[in-house]
Amino acid sequence: MPFPPSPAPCPCGSTRSYAACCGPLHRAERQAATPEELMRSRYTAYALGEVDHVWRTWHPRTRPERVTHDPTTTWTGLEVLRAEDDVVEFVASHRSPDGDGRMHEVSRFEQRAGRWFYVGPV
Repeated sequence: MPFPPSPAPCPCGSTRSYAACCGPLHRAERQAATPEELMRSRYTAYALGEVDHVWRTWHPRTRPERVTHDPTTTWTGLEVLRAEDDVVEFVASHRSPDGDGRMHEVSRFEQRAGRWFYVGPV
């Protein structure tokens, strides 16, 4: 799936453009500085179908063999409720053939060799 145009707002809900926010993480130009930044980039990757980024940022100890994109699901919004230390609590909204939904998760992240990785729900 193509990246959004440079001035497009980032799907993660930040006030920055995709090119200045999650884009550099998706293109592996830099690493996430915090667990919240990584979580936002993962949400945006799901929204854009960039599952390679999702897989690369999943901790090797807990990641699945494969991450797939569901083209019938449209991610419609992200709200970060709390970001403390290595934990991020968020609500991600989506639309699918089954209707509108919300995914509420408290996620744990771990730093390994200077990089943040998603470990899984708490």
